[in-house]
This record gives sequence, structure tokens and C-alpha cells, in this order.
Amino acid sequence: MTPEPRWLSDEEQVAWRAYLHGARLLEVALDADLAEHGISLSEYEILSMLSEAEGTRMRMSALADLVVQSRSRVTHTASRLERRGLVTREACVEDGRGVELTLTDSGRETIENLSRLHVESVREHFVDLLTPEQFRAVGEAMALVRARGRARRWR
Repeated sequence: MTPEPRWLSDEEQVAWRAYLHGARLLEVALDADLAEHGISLSEYEILSMLSEAEGTRMRMSALADLVVQSRSRVTHTASRLERRGLVTREACVEDGRGVELTLTDSGRETIENLSRLHVESVREHFVDLLTPEQFRAVGEAMALVRARGRARRWR
């Protein structure tokens, strides 16, 4: 017989549901702020990661892992960004099997222009709602989740 699960206490259940709802609302708010400028949060995140990558290029499989999206979703998003001239796709230089995404000059300009808006949005909808201690606690908690995910290869 299967052992009884360790059910969440009432307090844990309230906190868990608040996290789920809050995380989703935060993504909706950040996406809406960027959408006013013709870009989605998913697109912004990919451009941002490319802008920070060595040579502003990255293998698409590594990018998918970094942004915690399926490879097919990153491929679809990359197609939209490529049509808009913000990225290019090329065979990997190292082995020719994989595909690399490279930020174009237009993509770099886009991320530079939107970074101020995005950081203001992050502050408004998240950072400035918390005390420094609360913000630090969230960061520490998510670092634990990220470490568990990497250890278990969730992404």
C-alpha cells in the first residue's frame, strides 16, 4: 500500500497558491508591458540572453535550457524574431549539427531600447513590492528550486 502523502498545512497551501497565482500574474504584467512595444516577454528573454552571451550567439538547445522553454517553443520564437530581423540562425561552427542563434544589430538595438522599460516593469510589479529581506528570501528560495531542477535535469 502506498504511504499517505505529506499534505500541505493550511498555511503552506495558502502560500503555495499565492505563489502560483502571483507568479502567473507577474508574467502577465511583464508581458503586457512589453507587448505595448511589440515584443513578448518570451522574445525579450531570448534577446536578453543572446545579448549577454559570448559573441551574442548561442546554440538553440542551450538557449532553450537557459530560458526553461521547450526546444520547439524556442524554435518558434526564433522564427518570429528572425522574420523581424532581430536574430539570424546558422549551423553551429563547432560541429555543423546544431543551430546557433545570433543577435543582429537590430536585435541589440531593440534589447537596449527596451531594457529600461523592462527593469522599470520588474521593479513596479515585483521588486518594489517587497522589503529587501523579502526579496532576498525569494531569491534564496528560487536558487534552491533551480539547483533541484538542475540536479534532476528538469531543464
